[in-house]
Amino acid sequence: MRLIAFTKKILKTLLYMSLFVFFLLIFLCGWVIWQGQERQLQTADAAIVLGAAAWGNKPSPVFTERIRHGVNLYHTGVVRKLIFTGGTPKDGFATEAEVGERWAIQHGVSKKDILIEKTSRNTLYNLTNTAEIAKNNNLSSFIIVSDPYHLARAKLMAQHLNLHVQTSPTPTSRFNNMAWYSKLRILLHEAYGIVLYYIFHLLEIVDQTYYLNH
Repeated sequence: MRLIAFTKKILKTLLYMSLFVFFLLIFLCGWVIWQGQERQLQTADAAIVLGAAAWGNKPSPVFTERIRHGVNLYHTGVVRKLIFTGGTPKDGFATEAEVGERWAIQHGVSKKDILIEKTSRNTLYNLTNTAEIAKNNNLSSFIIVSDPYHLARAKLMAQHLNLHVQTSPTPTSRFNNMAWYSKLRILLHEAYGIVLYYIFHLLEIVDQTYYLNH
């Protein structure tokens, strides 16, 4: 009888834990979607264009849309500077930041209004290094530019770095045209990433290896 009672207790605990995880993921997926919505923007010192893949000296389609959106914010007077972020996975190739800078200059952005962060390989260090650039250039307000699903995690990281940020999703994104199951996979990936980030942050783990390729 004691074994049966103990087994029931274990099963009940597992059920409660499973329900907690399920509803937590539902909440976080909803939050990711909400944070990715377009909002009315106030003017800011700079747009932080988060890096994405570069194909040689050209930005990938995803990165192109991020750069294009940042350049549009610049030309419409919403920001006065652009900060391009991202290193390169292989030595000898142009960094994501350099590719972004080149594209922006070709589309009418003055070189003096561009800052680059070209050593990071993930979102966390994109923003960590950008915080240092911001401090050195007396910049205090920012608009993070990325794909809609990416903004919740990026904003969370930026706030923990004491950056005053707004977010602005790319108007066009491959995410919008994905099948529902592909969207769900990305949302769950972001929700999982947010949970891990909170755990690392609370434990004050500086070397967050999960983000080395995210």
